[in-house]
Amino acid sequence: MITLTALRAFDVPIQTPCITPENFTGKSLAEIKVLPVTEGVRNLTLGDLFKIEETNDGTSNITINGDCAKVKRVGQGMKTGEITVNGNIGMHTGEKMAGGKIIVNGNAGGWTGSEMKKGTIEIHGDAGDYTASPYRGNDLGMKGGLITVDGNVGTDVGCYNQGGVIKIKGNAGRFLGFHMSDGAIYVEKDVDVRAGALMTGGKIVVGGKMEILPSFTIDNVKPKVKVDSETNVAGPFYVFLGDLSEKGTGKIFANKAANPAFKFYEKYL
Repeated sequence: MITLTALRAFDVPIQTPCITPENFTGKSLAEIKVLPVTEGVRNLTLGDLFKIEETNDGTSNITINGDCAKVKRVGQGMKTGEITVNGNIGMHTGEKMAGGKIIVNGNAGGWTGSEMKKGTIEIHGDAGDYTASPYRGNDLGMKGGLITVDGNVGTDVGCYNQGGVIKIKGNAGRFLGFHMSDGAIYVEKDVDVRAGALMTGGKIVVGGKMEILPSFTIDNVKPKVKVDSETNVAGPFYVFLGDLSEKGTGKIFANKAANPAFKFYEKYL
C-alpha cells in the first residue's frame, strides 16, 4: 500500500490523474515520487506535494491523508484496487472509473464519478454539483457502478444517467436526474425543483419533499420500492411517469407522507 500525506496546505488547483492503483503498481517509491502533476500553471512531481510511504501488504491500494479539496482527478480511469481519502478531495474524483473502489472520509468536489462505468465510490460527507454527471454539452453520463453519499449533494446530480446507481442520505439540489435514461437515484431527504426533467427511463426515489413537473403523470401508489438489489424502501409512494415531453417512461417515486400536497393527484387514479 502507498500512503500519500499532503506536505502543506494547497491553495490553487492541482491536477493528479497519475494517482491510481494501476499507475503505482510495479513502481518503486522513487518512480512514484517523480510522476508528473501540475499545481496551477507549474509542472511538478508527486513528491513535491506529498510525503510518500510504502507498506508492504501485498496490495496496490492508496491512502491519501490531509485536506485535498484542491486536488483533482484522483482515481481517474482506475480499473482495480482501492483508494481511501482521509479528508476532503477535489473535483473529477473517479472520473471514467471502470472498477475498484474509492472511499472519501470527507467531502468530494464536483463531477465526482463523471462517466463512471463500474466500481464503487463512497463519500462519507457531502458531494458537489454535477456528481455522476458529464461535462456541460456532453451526454455521456454514468453507465454503471455505485455512488453513495452520506451527506447532501449539489445541483445537476445524475444527469444523463445510463445505468448507474446513486444513493444519497441527505438532500439534493435542482435538476436531479436531468435527461437520465436508465439506472436509479435514491434521495432519503428533500429534493429541489425540476427533478427528472427530460428523463426517458430509470427511476428516482425521494423520501422527502419534492415538486413534480407538469410533464409527469400520476400512475399509481406503491407500498414500497426496490432501488436496486441491495435496497428496498418502505412507502407508500406516489408513482409518476415521464417525462412526457420526451415521451419518457421513467418513474419518480415520491414519498406520500412527505408530500401531502400530492393528494389531489389521487382523483386521477
